[in-house]
This record gives sequence, C-alpha cells and structure tokens, in this order.
Amino acid sequence: MKEEVFYFQEQHWRLLPERAIFWEEEKTILLSDLHLGKAAHFRKSGIAIPAGIVQEDLFRLQQLITRHLPERVIVVGDMFHSTENNDVQYFRLWRSQFRHISFDLVKGNHDIMQPEVYEQLEVNVHNTLTIRNIHFIHEPCEDDNGYQYTFSGHLHPGMVMAGMGKQRLRLPCFYFGRHCGILPAFGHFTGLASLEPSPAEPVFVIAGKSIIRIQ
Repeated sequence: MKEEVFYFQEQHWRLLPERAIFWEEEKTILLSDLHLGKAAHFRKSGIAIPAGIVQEDLFRLQQLITRHLPERVIVVGDMFHSTENNDVQYFRLWRSQFRHISFDLVKGNHDIMQPEVYEQLEVNVHNTLTIRNIHFIHEPCEDDNGYQYTFSGHLHPGMVMAGMGKQRLRLPCFYFGRHCGILPAFGHFTGLASLEPSPAEPVFVIAGKSIIRIQ
C-alpha cells in the first residue's frame, strides 16, 4: 500500500488507499459513509445483492486498526444505512474485539436507528464534533464557518481521469477545499459523485493500492 502524508492546517493527515485518514496528532482513524446494513436492506427489498460486502468493509477497517493502532475511530456520517438488521448484528460482534478503542459517529442522514442501539454497539453519537478546532459534520459546507477547518462526507467524491484511447475512469478521492474537505466513501457498496475543484484545491485520488495527488 502506498500512503501519503499530507501536512495541512498544522496537522499531519496520513491518506490511506483503504479510503480513510489516519490523523497522526490525535492517533485517530477518520472515515465516512460505511453504509453498514445497506446490502441487507436491499436484499430485504428483494434486490439480489452479493453476500459478504459488510464483512469485506469491516475487514479493511480491522486491518487499518491493526496497522495504525488508533485510540479512536471517527465516522463522519452514514455509518449505518437504515434500521437495525443482520449486518448491524455482525458489526456488534466485530466491535467486541476493539472495546479499548473509542468509536464516534457524527450522525448522517442514514443513521436513523434508535439511541439505545448505538449505546449497545458502544458507538458515541454526535450531531457535530470538534477536536483541536477541526470540525466534523456529515453534509458538506461551502464557506468559512468559524472553525480552523471542517471535514465532511456524504457526497462520495470522485474524479474523472482521462487515459489513452479516450478511456475515462472515475476514482474515489480526498478533496481539500479552502475551508472544507470531503472524505471518500469507505463502503464499497456506494456510488461516486464527480467533483470539479478549482486548481488551487488539493485533490488526491485513490488508484488501487496507491494515493496519487493530481493537483
């Protein structure tokens, strides 16, 4: 895996090909939009979805935890996709191996389970969260909101890359706007929304096992 350390806003952000960030100063893994339970929700509606998606996503997160040894995991919204289902129960079992790590959820529009379910899962739920004046919300902001910087999720950002022979490929990315950054969707069962950043805004695409800065 080829990671990229980006020094920005006086902090070190280790950008990871697994679609997450390790915030070095806080020993914290940042990610967004897991949408755990989405596959089970679709299957319940009669849509054929391959099994094992939630297991694959949580295995990637498990590998990140083992590699970086964080004290905290912050999910910037849409950790879960809908009401409680079998995938949520799988997370309950998975979570039990990391009771020494704090899990914080900045509530997203899909996080609609009852408060007692999050308590049972040992997930701390916040409407917003601020650490070292770095602010976390789910839906993207556009302008300075009084904080040093703001991270969000929700959009599942991607960039269209042009290749040889008119080939075009859309890849997930980390976007750092002037006041607000957007995290890629961690869950694989998600789409991508194309961004059109200005030339002055840093963007890092995730190309397989590598992080590539494109501007």
